[in-house]
Amino acid sequence: MNGDQAMREMGKNLPVPTFDGTAWASAPRLRDATVAIVTSAAIHRAHDDRFSAGDTGYRMIPSDAHDLVMGHWSPNFDHTGFQIDLNVVFPIDRLHELAADKVIGRVAPRHYSFAGNQPDDVSAIRLDSGPAVAAELKRDGVDVVLLTPV
Repeated sequence: MNGDQAMREMGKNLPVPTFDGTAWASAPRLRDATVAIVTSAAIHRAHDDRFSAGDTGYRMIPSDAHDLVMGHWSPNFDHTGFQIDLNVVFPIDRLHELAADKVIGRVAPRHYSFAGNQPDDVSAIRLDSGPAVAAELKRDGVDVVLLTPV
């Protein structure tokens, strides 16, 4: 069994949390919205702490940062696209272009990265670091989040 097949087999049996209700929020029109990126690409600034195995924390990325490195340690992840163009996993330049073209209102001042290759239990993200990032996004007036799962 190759690595991709093994990962699919493992993921097939992972428990999925259930929720009593579904949260809903209405955003303004995109041309009026503040947009942020939240990625699971495990990217961070070169001087930030690296992501470690099982790291359920996050890294804040300023909107003008381009000194980013990828911290994924999974042998099943190909870094080539990121190495060629940051926007493959963190489309910050595309967001700035959309803002310049008035397709979106503005680009948020801060964006966030998590390590997507997590073990079975993601409760620390669901209950701690995820809500902490949501609070930061809210403080920044973010209306729309572009999720880039990697």
